[in-house]
Amino acid sequence: MMDENSRLPEPKDAREVTMEAMVVSALNSAALAEKYGLRPDQIILSAKVSGVQDLIDVYRSLAARCNYPLHLGLTEAGMGAKGIVASSAALGVLLQEGIGDTIRVSLTPAPGGDRTEEVRVAQQILQSLGIRSFTPQVTACPGCGRTTSTFFQEMAEQIQSYLREQMPAWKRRYTGVEEMKVAVMGCVVNGPGESKHASLGISLPGTFEEPKAPVYVDGRLFTTLKGDRIVAEFIQILDDYVESHYAPKDVSAAVLAT
Repeated sequence: MMDENSRLPEPKDAREVTMEAMVVSALNSAALAEKYGLRPDQIILSAKVSGVQDLIDVYRSLAARCNYPLHLGLTEAGMGAKGIVASSAALGVLLQEGIGDTIRVSLTPAPGGDRTEEVRVAQQILQSLGIRSFTPQVTACPGCGRTTSTFFQEMAEQIQSYLREQMPAWKRRYTGVEEMKVAVMGCVVNGPGESKHASLGISLPGTFEEPKAPVYVDGRLFTTLKGDRIVAEFIQILDDYVESHYAPKDVSAAVLAT
């Protein structure tokens, strides 16, 4: 295709030819697979692309020219924030357009790290777009001059870790718990508002504020916490909320089905 392009009166850009070649290659391979006996529903197309805009362009073209399921993934995305941001940017655009049937986030693990971060990032992309829920979400403010203490940041991290640890057991026992939203806010400016829009929220005292933390449940003031046991008391309220608001699964039926 590059040779054909070079003979044109007005050759296309080399990148444009490369992207088209990937699409044609995928479609030709699928046609051959069908010729040798595979059904269309047994074929999934995946293009190995490592550039964000390249991935978007290739899959838009594939989606417009075939009905095969498409597997999305930015290969060789890189390490840390770069890989996470690039994967999220590319997959987010396509998924929002209804393109893609399965996804994979491909990250280079840190030295001594594991591959579970890839799964968590993929889940978070889907959950952030409202496509599928996997674990309760924590809303937390970024911090400002009103929050000179790091307490709310530490509490937000503790709550997020607690939710992640409890989720496997909760998911076995309760229906819909992965839809829960928790807000851990650092001062009165945004604290009550965000807390009221969450399933369960706490507004911690900011700088020079009265040392108390109002707790909201389903948009209404539930109680006010004070002292050095705020985290433990809030976690207890969180446990009680899960137990009282989410229907228990029929564990015996689940065991029998397994």
